[in-house]
Amino acid sequence: MLYLVSTPIGNLGDISERAKKTLENVDLIACEDTRTSKQLFSLLGLSVIPPLTPYHEHNADTARPRLLEKLKKGVSIALVSDAGTPLVSDPGYKLVRACREQGIQVTTVPGANAVLSALQLSGLPSDSFFFKGFLPPKKHARQQMLKELETIPATLIFYETSHRLIEMLSDLRLVLGDRETAVVREITKKFEETKNGLLSELIDRYTQEGAPKGELVVVVDRYKKAESSVSTEDLTALIQKTLRDYSVRDTVEQIVSLTGLNKRDLYKKVLEIKENGGKNGL
Repeated sequence: MLYLVSTPIGNLGDISERAKKTLENVDLIACEDTRTSKQLFSLLGLSVIPPLTPYHEHNADTARPRLLEKLKKGVSIALVSDAGTPLVSDPGYKLVRACREQGIQVTTVPGANAVLSALQLSGLPSDSFFFKGFLPPKKHARQQMLKELETIPATLIFYETSHRLIEMLSDLRLVLGDRETAVVREITKKFEETKNGLLSELIDRYTQEGAPKGELVVVVDRYKKAESSVSTEDLTALIQKTLRDYSVRDTVEQIVSLTGLNKRDLYKKVLEIKENGGKNGL
């Protein structure tokens, strides 16, 4: 059998008794980093530490067939990540899928998870959420990915590193609009902290204070379709009037603040009116 065993994400007290017994009694433990896991198991006070073998993104294609062969021969294996629940942002799902295809039994030993913990701490809607993990590190690719997520009607959850946080928050604001957001760090650890605010407020805070240290989860409020009582005629007149004194960008900002309309849709409308207005001599 393959056991999917969750380990603590910070506080060692979050390991379950079932998880400890499972780790002590399996024949082999597959880990992201054997050194990290060996140190963790020692801190957890396991009475027995079975042999460890690496299973991670870079060796999964070669390690997976060997693990499957062992499982088919009756070897019991536990799969763990460096911290938290395995299969979240790691290649474990491919091993589970292969086990299912080959009739190998799989079970889970649930426990700590940074995604759900951050969602709880954020205070944002939790009835529907979308976890993306890490966004691309390059600005253009990151913005393109966010455009695909812009209208998902669910709370968005991301992982991020400290040194990229301000750039990431800036791209969130640019693409998604100035949504309510929570930056959660060091969950279950000594310096656990949750900071809530609009994206613009968080950007200002971290620009002044510096990005927070530690492992970060960013939780962003869901897309909300703008509901405005402004008629098409009134909106057109407002855009034309504002364009006389402001640039396209500033016009969009002004009208979004007044009406709450979707920034992206409004930008298209302003460009259209500016082009038509130019032809009409406005």
